[in-house]
Amino acid sequence: MRGEFPLCATLCAPVIAAAPPGQAAPDFTLPATDGKSVKLSEMRGKWVVLEWVNPGCPYVQKHYVIKNMQALQKESGGRGVVWLAVNSTNPSHHDYLKPAKMGEWMKTQGGTRRATLMDEFGDTGRAYSARTTPQMIIVNPEGRVVYNGAIDDQRSYSPQDVRG
Repeated sequence: MRGEFPLCATLCAPVIAAAPPGQAAPDFTLPATDGKSVKLSEMRGKWVVLEWVNPGCPYVQKHYVIKNMQALQKESGGRGVVWLAVNSTNPSHHDYLKPAKMGEWMKTQGGTRRATLMDEFGDTGRAYSARTTPQMIIVNPEGRVVYNGAIDDQRSYSPQDVRG
């Protein structure tokens, strides 16, 4: 059904990628929490990280509470990587945050991503088979997916299980 999108699952669950490594990254245009639109194809020539995020997910919280995700964003940004957080939470779901609230949450986390995008109907999530949060997709400068999967291999949502 349109707009239904699984938000949080075990990180080690197999990911069946609609955009598997080696394939062209599906283009999209999504509104950011600041109201501006972001188009993936305009990032051509740069490395891009797409991070599927849901603040209500304990696996997302695991990486944000210890500042792991923010450290990765900062390190990547220092290398010229474009980091885009994507929220595919359906507006009817209890974890949904309106764009302003989502932007506020991301700001309080102190990350350094380029933008937080709202995929409220889940079309972009489905194009990438994003089924978990945080799910990571890496797109190379040629516009091809080089990684589509979890951020780690731990089934636990305990912050102590993040390897440094």
